[in-house]
Amino acid sequence: MKIVPPLVACLFILLSLAGFVHASGITAIHEINTSPANFDGKTVTLKGVTKDPTRIPVIDLKAYVLEDNSGELIILTDSDLPRMGVEITVRVHIENLAIIKGEALGTTVVELQRYE
Repeated sequence: MKIVPPLVACLFILLSLAGFVHASGITAIHEINTSPANFDGKTVTLKGVTKDPTRIPVIDLKAYVLEDNSGELIILTDSDLPRMGVEITVRVHIENLAIIKGEALGTTVVELQRYE
């Protein structure tokens, strides 16, 4: 019988837990809206219902609102706009134009991947 080295066992456990955390790691929109500076430069997963599509072809802007039971955010996307009124899960990247005295200004939320 072969004994698994402790380092390999620990690595296996950490990878297993990482998958579990990712699967249940949905961030509430309220958390971002109340503390956008805490999410600056971070990638998070959101889940909510799509609404209010915006498309401005002249500047190639596409956006939609994602709403969960805690609030709503405008999501910018390079992809086609999702169908409206449906629940989706999206992985997004959050950036702030500036953070002054702990207050975030110009928060943008950019869609990285969509799971419909």
